[in-house]
Amino acid sequence: MLNTPETVHCAPVGWKTIGNAMGQMAAFFMHEAPELMIVDVSAEVAQLARLCSVPHVKVLQHGDRSDPGHRAAYDGAAGLLAPFHASLDQPGWETWDARMYHAPGLGLRTPMPERTAARARLNLGAQPVALVVSGQGGNGLAEAPLGVAARSFPAMRWITIGEVQRDWHATAPPNLEHRGWVDNAPDHIAAADVVVSSAGNTTCAQVLTATRPWIVVPEWRYFDEQVEKARALDRAGAALHLPHLPGSAHGWRQAMQQATDRHDPDRQRTLAGSHTAADGAARWLERLAARLWGSAPDLHEPTHQKDPANA
Repeated sequence: MLNTPETVHCAPVGWKTIGNAMGQMAAFFMHEAPELMIVDVSAEVAQLARLCSVPHVKVLQHGDRSDPGHRAAYDGAAGLLAPFHASLDQPGWETWDARMYHAPGLGLRTPMPERTAARARLNLGAQPVALVVSGQGGNGLAEAPLGVAARSFPAMRWITIGEVQRDWHATAPPNLEHRGWVDNAPDHIAAADVVVSSAGNTTCAQVLTATRPWIVVPEWRYFDEQVEKARALDRAGAALHLPHLPGSAHGWRQAMQQATDRHDPDRQRTLAGSHTAADGAARWLERLAARLWGSAPDLHEPTHQKDPANA
């Protein structure tokens, strides 16, 4: 077996589909000569673009990206597109300021629903609702501590959406309902009185926009992506970060009280940005490409704490 060099994360030998994909991209670069490529997750694709003499913009992700593969992708990027507010930056990113563009709200395809209308569509009535949003990238949050939460707040209706790890020893109380995967997650988030969630990008954008009291419990992801995102949200005053779901009634009561006491809807609204963020990001990308190829004098503009739609 061949060793994998530290400059890449996934480079198996003899995997035909990977060879075909890389070959197709290289052929596209050769025939189309793109001015700019946007790379989301793959450090390998970012490096391929640079090796093929195509400048790339790397989507900036939270987490420990200090490994040689990510450093090569980020250091070689013409620009770094951050789909979140500048207040959610990690320590150590300051050296990238000149190349970064913050586009908070980029993960929102449409505006969030209005709360009253969302509650009516879900037939929730007047009972307060705690919504638990479990992510798709792993096994989901565990059921047992959610049962403890629901029993600790019997007057609240506890609803989960997404994947939940079922436990053989967990007896769900009557006020806990697992709905699984739903097509109307924005309605559920808008209708909730408090949200408990993991730290996926879309979920974070939606909860910030809905301005709800929020407990963030990161799920496992490569490079501790959700851990760092949850820490950033806590530092910015947008959510209460817990390393894991509370395991006792008094733990849940303390967490719910802390999330309620520190809730700052104006702060959340500021960090949320706008569902029109894509417009500002597109203009930034166009100006970046123009500057790289000599048709624009300069690119630098302040993007921190600014609605990219008005950039």
